[in-house]
Amino acid sequence: MSRPKYFTPNEVSVHNTIDDLWVSFLGKVYDLTPLCQKYAGDVLLKPIISAIRTHVDPQTGCVIPYCPNGRFVHIPPPYPDTNWANDFGRPWWKDEGYLVGILSAKTRFIKIINTLTSQEQVIEVCSEEIMTEILDRYLRYNKHAASYTWKYDKRNLEMNKTLEQNGIHDDDEDFYELSMNDNSFLQAVHLYFNDDLTEA
Repeated sequence: MSRPKYFTPNEVSVHNTIDDLWVSFLGKVYDLTPLCQKYAGDVLLKPIISAIRTHVDPQTGCVIPYCPNGRFVHIPPPYPDTNWANDFGRPWWKDEGYLVGILSAKTRFIKIINTLTSQEQVIEVCSEEIMTEILDRYLRYNKHAASYTWKYDKRNLEMNKTLEQNGIHDDDEDFYELSMNDNSFLQAVHLYFNDDLTEA
């Protein structure tokens, strides 16, 4: 079974136009671009929000979606209305066709040092990602990243495990409590070059 793709909130937030719209909802990330194309020009697209909550309508006593910014696509009107077409099938937040991945519960920054070139990169990663997925993120800086041995504290990292499982603990809370600048004390992963260059 393949692993889900994890996204940072920053990665989701850059998809913020009508031609490229992603949202996160209940820990999942949805690409609503096809939905925007389908409902182009519909006023109900405007108030799509990042979370859907319910509340009890004070006038009817019914449990209905809470939409403080107005109704949006696939949300019924608060009162019975014969003009509302409910033949759209599954609402977008239940349609796996829009699902692109999972929103990370906690992101963290790590420093990656290439010992061959002495280049350093600080990248944001998802705490749930295993090292091969972090390697994929790092490919934009070095397309031969798989030709390196990844180490932390002189130990080879197990590429099918997360940072935490490899003994690289997230110190964000400690830095916060001690009022320390965590950028100065980031854990560093060192890359040691092997002789076999991977193909581009």
